Amino acid sequence: MDSFAVSIASGVILKDVKFRESLLIGFFMGGFQALMTGIGFLLGSSFKGYIESWDHWIAFGVLVLLGGKMIVEGLKHESERCFCPTKIAVLSLLALATSIDALAVGLSFAFLVDSVAQSASIIGGVAFLFSVIGVYLGAGFGTSRKLRVEIIGGIILIGIGTKILIEHAVLHLA
Repeated sequence: MDSFAVSIASGVILKDVKFRESLLIGFFMGGFQALMTGIGFLLGSSFKGYIESWDHWIAFGVLVLLGGKMIVEGLKHESERCFCPTKIAVLSLLALATSIDALAVGLSFAFLVDSVAQSASIIGGVAFLFSVIGVYLGAGFGTSRKLRVEIIGGIILIGIGTKILIEHAVLHLA
């Protein structure tokens, strides 16, 4: 769902989405979800405690930085804006930040199943599909409103990062 939300924000920024752009975003979001699940499975339980103690901070930091950059871009005059969610570096960071929790899922799979290939494929496929749909939903919203959509997208990313941090805190308080 984090990948879906980020994809919506990306579509809002892009407004006039090309099919290739939606596939690129979907590929990165779904690919990272599947890849991180597989990596988590391979790491097994040996690093579980270390990853769990930092994953939420990493995701929060990356999403706040990218969200802050989007807000700054949104405050600039339209001709000065340069935040593009289809740039490979930006897309990689967004996909990484939203897939860190998949690493923990993969770690838990190491205790439950003998092979993670099917599960990782399903996770990646669903993230891909939701991300492609999210890009188009966001684009529809972005073209129907005369808002500074980069600011809204930045707030969404910061909100997702904050949600990740809060969820981790709640889980460890319970």
